[in-house]
Amino acid sequence: MTLIHATAALTPAGDVSPWWLRLQGERIVESGPGAPPAPADVSIEHGVLSPGFVDVHVHGGGGASFLDGAEAARTVRAAHLRHGTTTMLASLVTDPYPVMRDSLAGLRELVESGEIAGVHLEGPWLNARRRGAHHEEHLRAPDLQALDEFLATGLIRMVTLAPELPGGLEAVRRLVDAGVVAAVGHTDADYDLIREALTHGASVGTHLFNAMPSLHHRAPGPVAALLEDPDAWVELIADGVHVHPAAQRLAFTVKPHRCVLVSDAMSAAAADDGRYRLGSLEVQVDDGEARVVEPSGELGSIAGSTLTISAAVRHSVRRAQLPLDQVLQAATAHPAQMVGLEEVGTLAAGSLADLVVLDDALEVRAVMTRGAWLEGAPSS
Repeated sequence: MTLIHATAALTPAGDVSPWWLRLQGERIVESGPGAPPAPADVSIEHGVLSPGFVDVHVHGGGGASFLDGAEAARTVRAAHLRHGTTTMLASLVTDPYPVMRDSLAGLRELVESGEIAGVHLEGPWLNARRRGAHHEEHLRAPDLQALDEFLATGLIRMVTLAPELPGGLEAVRRLVDAGVVAAVGHTDADYDLIREALTHGASVGTHLFNAMPSLHHRAPGPVAALLEDPDAWVELIADGVHVHPAAQRLAFTVKPHRCVLVSDAMSAAAADDGRYRLGSLEVQVDDGEARVVEPSGELGSIAGSTLTISAAVRHSVRRAQLPLDQVLQAATAHPAQMVGLEEVGTLAAGSLADLVVLDDALEVRAVMTRGAWLEGAPSS
């Protein structure tokens, strides 16, 4: 067994205070507030101890994409793991159905081994007017037969769709009945239709503010519908490119217990600037900002991000000036709860021993996944 004590940790109650953990194998077997019951094997006296980060919307990283098979997926996972993300859903962008089937097949072994926690389909059932970095040619209205086929793989944990498309609300119901999270995004729906989708069981707003109509006092749209619903979760890409810090503060102020930090990272995350691909689209990354390369050669819409969750945490605290406890919950417990992952996102007994140690500048000092430190235990 290993006993760890931190003078500052994100506790299961959601505050940052002294906390201790006793680990055995892959799990936390005991935990509690204050001083440890015996001399600690690892003492963390500076910075903060957090559960491992949980990213439920990530497409790639380290130069690789989840679209490109098992080994590429492991490269993505390793890149984000070094930055403290110990749990992730593999997000797949819009592609033709045969390509999506192949992508799912390539991820099966990672889902079954627990290396990734499932798959998030972001498309192809999205509104072309709000397509962002999704190839317009492959977008379509929900096809319930294809949806059932994808669900039958047992790999899908979340699906983002535009509920205003023909069959959209029925697709929401089908997802909820199957125990899969239904998210609304890349949508041109108005306020009333988003409210209707929420009553049908949709529970997530995919990257709030992005790829949807803006908040307007006479046409409040999806943003108002999602923010005022007490049970709806909202994703936020906290990189300063997708969302202004003031807009992020607004979301956290309205519903601090339902905000979720996501990276929406493409393959250039934790990698160099240059040319990349996102699905069937070419992307140019300059100074960490990813943009679609249009057929004309001009740079178009934002194409995901080059973010990691650890960078989103730093941005949220430093630039958006949000409380550390709220930010860490949005990076750990909230995403885990949003998609029904019960063994991660918390430092409670019974959870997997996934930890990240941040220094006083909120840079990653050490990462533990399932009871094993990546590069050795942190020094005091």
